[in-house]
Amino acid sequence: MESIIDVATGEVKIRRGNKVLVATAIGSCVAVIIIDAKKKVGGMAHVMLPGKAPAGKTFKTRFAFNAIEALLKKIYKLGASKKNMKVLIAGGANVLRLKNCHVGRDNIQAVTKLLEENGLVITAKNVGGTERRRVKLDIDNCIVYYNKGDGKNKILWKG
Repeated sequence: MESIIDVATGEVKIRRGNKVLVATAIGSCVAVIIIDAKKKVGGMAHVMLPGKAPAGKTFKTRFAFNAIEALLKKIYKLGASKKNMKVLIAGGANVLRLKNCHVGRDNIQAVTKLLEENGLVITAKNVGGTERRRVKLDIDNCIVYYNKGDGKNKILWKG
């Protein structure tokens, strides 16, 4: 039986094998998902803010720079290989539909830039818009699902 692990805002979690990582209520946040299908290792960062955490700040992984740094460090430690990695992102919505609110857009840009700087290419994404999302990484079956609003699960990527 698979084990379901919640990835809350600002958290970074890595697992292997028969595990499912889930992030819910992704509004302006961006979920960054990395999976090495050959090694059956996957991870998820639930990024809340662009940029880097200020010195002395707790919950550093709420910030894109710190979250991606932690995600990569942990996934490499479990044996993932960059050449086998698939990278996916979801979220970055303007759920409040405010004209001058660009947190979602800024989060998308920040994680995209940081992934590129680390030599990683985004395999698939579902970003922007105005609806919240939920993402699920099924590591053992190498499938990433997402849904928008109250919609049905759709496959974002399947290995």
